[in-house]
Amino acid sequence: MQLISDPDYDLTYADVFLIPSRSAASSRFEVDLSADDGTGSSTPLIAANMTAVTGRRMVETMARRGGLGVLPQDVPTGIIREVTDWVKSRHPVLETPLKVTGSDTALDVLHLLDKRNHGAVCVVDDAGQLAGVVTAADTAGVDRFSSVASLMRMPQVQFTDQDLLPDDAASAVALEPAFAAMESAGTNYAPVTTASGELLGVLTRAGALRSTIYRPNVDRSGRLKVAAAVGINGDVRGNAESLLESGVDVLVVDTAHGHQQKMIEALGEVRRVVQALEQPVPVVAGNVVTAAGTRELIEAGADIVKVGVGPGAMCTTRMMTAVGRPQFSSVLECAQAARELNAHVWADGGVRYPRDIALALAAGASQVMIGSWLAGTYESPGDLLTAADGRRYKESYGMASARAVQHRTSTESAFSRARKGMFEEGISTSTMFLDPARPGVEDVMDSITAGVRSSFTYAGARTQVEFRQRAVVGVQSAAGYEEGKPVPTGWT
Repeated sequence: MQLISDPDYDLTYADVFLIPSRSAASSRFEVDLSADDGTGSSTPLIAANMTAVTGRRMVETMARRGGLGVLPQDVPTGIIREVTDWVKSRHPVLETPLKVTGSDTALDVLHLLDKRNHGAVCVVDDAGQLAGVVTAADTAGVDRFSSVASLMRMPQVQFTDQDLLPDDAASAVALEPAFAAMESAGTNYAPVTTASGELLGVLTRAGALRSTIYRPNVDRSGRLKVAAAVGINGDVRGNAESLLESGVDVLVVDTAHGHQQKMIEALGEVRRVVQALEQPVPVVAGNVVTAAGTRELIEAGADIVKVGVGPGAMCTTRMMTAVGRPQFSSVLECAQAARELNAHVWADGGVRYPRDIALALAAGASQVMIGSWLAGTYESPGDLLTAADGRRYKESYGMASARAVQHRTSTESAFSRARKGMFEEGISTSTMFLDPARPGVEDVMDSITAGVRSSFTYAGARTQVEFRQRAVVGVQSAAGYEEGKPVPTGWT
């Protein structure tokens, strides 16, 4: 990356912009966004290890579309095992259906519809055979305790695995006619079964398109990948061993201040565990914001360093402590230090628009971690609530907030929990409204990757390596940043 002016102060994403270069890449589809950090990600986006952001649905969906989801460190290892088993049993192409039985009610259907961006639920019999479907429209104006059997109907379009997956891997050859069949029937939803009728998954029109654009992030056995975080306190070695025994594919050793002795010691324990494996997994550690911190974590055993202190939307660290650093300069410096040691960095936090993702990659990050941006989606954990004005939302909170600390210390004494709860550096409750135009995490990923792919073509790059080499970045004033914003509501 070339920075055409180098001011004597640090920069964040809003302070910089990309300058277009001569390009031979004429289409976004010529761009390969794959990370080169050993995680297998074909989409350089990571769902942050925040309790309000990443659960099993988020991990599954992110991996299916080429990214990663990191399960938080305060999730019990038994639950991590269950979630990992569940995610790895999901299909890498077909989406996981919402399922009810004929004896369930319209109310059960309405509760389930908030979990996915499908808009429909499959009805199965006791043998797991497809019996019908129910959509949100089918429940309108009916008693909420009406049986599903009285509401269900046969799907307008239905596929078998042999229609779509003759070789256990869907391709554009099969998906294009499937898309056409759904479009012709005027439906966005089609169940997929075996020849005998057992429900395997569902395909949507958007899903058919996405499966020709995104490449799933899968392990050697073709199963979706799972990442999980481990803290630096307690039995670090035992926790890391439990996560790896559960089948976790990427370990994230995580603490707010990563440049400390306890992190170095924890990394040493984790590295010894990983090195004993037949097939070692990538180890990520953070967070830091300096070259010195980056080097120490790599030398202690990290393959990837997580960069960012205080840029997140839920984080109050900078306002509470004055500690942190503008994110673009942090990523730029840490990435350069990591490359010198044949390692990589993830940019963690501070992104508001797709442009910020592109700038993080230009600065040298192999992937970008996102938190609050994904909290208000169907796939994030938590209940979907309704505000007084009718808008749907979910609650989010920072992982250093009093709410998160209370959850993380639930096994400690009341006195110990109360003491720790007096110190917080995060927002405990934030309202994250569902965007009606982009209610699902895949919708958000579409928006981000569309912008980033275009950034690559403007720079004349087809890969991350080329983008880092060819990107030309300038420094702008606040007025320059404002000039780039659209004016959707008119001129006055």
